[in-house]
Formats: sequence, structure tokens, C-alpha cells
Amino acid sequence: MSLEFLTAAMFIMLIFAIVFGHPLAYTLMAVATLFGLIDNGFHVGALFNMFANNAWGLMNNYVLVAVPLFILMAQLLDRSKVSDELFEALYVVLGGIRGGLGLAVVLVCTVFAATTGIIGASVVAMALLGAPALLRKNYQMELTSGIICAAGTLGILIPPSIMLVVYGGLTGMKETSVGNLFAAAILPGLLLSGIYFFYIFIRCRLNPSLGPPISREEAGKYTAAQKWRMTLVSLVPPLALILAVMGTILAGMATPTEAAGLGALGAMLLALFNRKLNWTVLKESAHATMRTTSMVMMLFIGGKFFSSVFLSMGGGDVVTDLLVGSGLSKWVVFLIMMIIVFIMGMFIDWTAILLITVPIFLPIAIQVGFDPLWFSMMLCVNLQTSFLTPPFGYALFYFRGAAPPEYSMAHIYRGIMPFVLLQIVGLAILCWIPSLITWLPGIFFGS
Repeated sequence: MSLEFLTAAMFIMLIFAIVFGHPLAYTLMAVATLFGLIDNGFHVGALFNMFANNAWGLMNNYVLVAVPLFILMAQLLDRSKVSDELFEALYVVLGGIRGGLGLAVVLVCTVFAATTGIIGASVVAMALLGAPALLRKNYQMELTSGIICAAGTLGILIPPSIMLVVYGGLTGMKETSVGNLFAAAILPGLLLSGIYFFYIFIRCRLNPSLGPPISREEAGKYTAAQKWRMTLVSLVPPLALILAVMGTILAGMATPTEAAGLGALGAMLLALFNRKLNWTVLKESAHATMRTTSMVMMLFIGGKFFSSVFLSMGGGDVVTDLLVGSGLSKWVVFLIMMIIVFIMGMFIDWTAILLITVPIFLPIAIQVGFDPLWFSMMLCVNLQTSFLTPPFGYALFYFRGAAPPEYSMAHIYRGIMPFVLLQIVGLAILCWIPSLITWLPGIFFGS
């Protein structure tokens, strides 16, 4: 069989297995095993040695120790109700303007993204807290669902992000180290948050019925001094945690793994400060951390097996020759890769997309002349859309499971479409102004 046929068959079999609902981690391993045996003439021992070496290398990767620590930090923060207090404060401060509650959701999700990095926690928290409040204030249901789903996905991009930790551990390059990725992701994450913020503000100014303000009586219950105090009291603790985690990394005082440990300790102290720390919270947080970490690592191992077999049998050369050897300009090659990642995001988990595409696409991007850090961040920003795009956008189902029953999937699907377009606008801006990605890494790390 030709190499081109094996390459196409490997991806087609993977897609069919995913469509039929087989567990992704084991599907990646099974497809890798089948095609690895076909490629090496059914030499089981050689394939086993390749798999064992890959798994051992992953388990020895010090950077990946940050994954369970950041997940533990997110679980503790989710149970300490930091986001609840911040939303209540911003509800009072911004509720009196058109679309103010929607703006409050974006701000809370932005702060929460910079402390947790877990999509499910942000979306579910806002669906439980924000969706009923916006529904009571007669906000349009499509707009409400779109705001919460889109703003909740900022956690996958704004550091500390589990996706960036996985990406940095996967590449092993100095240019795409976790520290560089964290610094590079700050401005793109804030850019998307700002785009959502101004979209809601302008749209509600043009059509006040979409997001009416709260009543003057309700807005006038608190003095300006009381509003400032509520905001500062609810905002200072998470900002202090962000400074402890991100500040130590960007200042070169700690590695991402060490900062993750500091973040987990800080989250525990916040839970203690909010009188939410008890044995039940610790046990549930530890159990959820173990389950999530196990899932991520199994996907990591399966994806590593798949990419190793694919590259060892020459599949990477086939894709490189197809894109680079076609004579297309580098921007057309870039657009093709972004479209492939976008479409894969509709059906496949982000972890698997990273593990499948990065070993293939990153060398191609470098070969055609793109900065590896810039390209990596563009790919990660693109992957954020995978949480919103039907039919398998995780944020949509997180919201549907936690929101009031009045919200149907039709409301959710209609609501997220403008925000998917806004994310594409964000990608276009980052193409137009690449320094939004490269400036901060240059300031902090000279890269």
C-alpha cells in the first residue's frame, strides 16, 4: 500500500470511529496500533517499544505536573464561590446601564478565566448564577446564552490555561515554552474579552430591549462608596491569586509547575477566607482533579501514540509535500491549516486536536516562514471556537445542563453564532497585528 493511501486511511478510520461514539483516547490508541503494525510488517515488539518509550517520556515530563495542580486550583476556586461574590458586586455596579448584566458576565468570566482555566467551571457557574438573573431582567435568551457560553470559554485561552500547559509540554521548544505561551496569550485573551464587551454594549445601545437595565429603585439601593467597596472586596482576592501565579512566572521567579503549586495553595487559602474550606470540599476537589487529570493524560498518551505512528510511517512528509510542495503562498497554507483545525473543533476534543495537528502543522508553519510562537497562539485561539461550534461544542452542553429549563438548544445555537464570528474577527486582528502575540513574551523573556 502506498504511503498516501495509508495516511488518508488512518485519518478516515479515526473520524469514523469518533463519529460512532467510541472513547477518543482508546480510539487513538487502537488506530495507532493497527496502522503501526501494518507499517512495520506486524512487528509487535518494535511497536510496543515505541509506545512504551512515548508513555515513559510523557510521564517524565516535569511541565505536565502543572496540569493536576492547575485543575486542583480551579476545583477549589469553584467551590469557594469567588465568582458568585464578584457577579453580585458587578450586578449592582453595571446593572443600571443597558446590557450591564451581560457586561458583568463578561468581566466575571474574564477574571474567573485568569484564576481557573477550566471551561466547565466558568460556564456552569455563570449558567447557575447569571442566566436566571438575566432571564428575570428580560434579557433576550439568545443573547444571554451566547454571552455566557462565549465568555465562559475564555478560560481555555487566558493563562493559566491547561491547554497552553499541554501545548508547551507537547512541543518541547524554547520558543513555545509554557512561560512564553502564557505571556503570548494575555493580550489575545483580553482582546476577545474586549470584543465581546463592546459588542454587547453597542448592540444593547442600539436595541435596548435585548438587555434592559435594572430598575432605578434597585440600582439606587447602594451609594457610590458602597459599590466601590463591594467591587474591591470581591475583586482583590482573585487578582491577588492571579498576581501570585502569573506574576511569579512572568518575573522569572518560578516555573509554571511551581506557580501551579502556589496557585493551588492560594485557592485553598481563598476557600478558607470565604469559610468554604472543609473536608468535603477537599475530598470532592481532589476526586474531581484525579478524574480530570486521568482523562487528560489518557488523551495525551493516545494522541502521542497516534502522532508517533503517523510521523514514523511518513504521514507528516505526505502532508508537508501536499501543502508546501504545492506552490501555494504561505498565507494560503496557513488558512488551510486554520480551516482544518476549525472543522476538527466541531467534532473532536481540543486535546486530541492538539496532539494530532501540532506535530504535523508546527513544522510546516516554521518551514514556510511563520514565527512558531505566533502560529502556536493562532492555533490555540482558533481552538477556542471548538467549545462553541455545533454539533459537539462542550460549552453549549455545559450551559444547557445548568441553565433554567426555559433555555432550549435552539436558543443556544442561535445565540452563539455572532460570538463565533467575533472569534474569527479576533483571529483576523491577530493576523493584522501580530505584535499583540509577540510583544509581551519579548518584554518578559526576550523571545
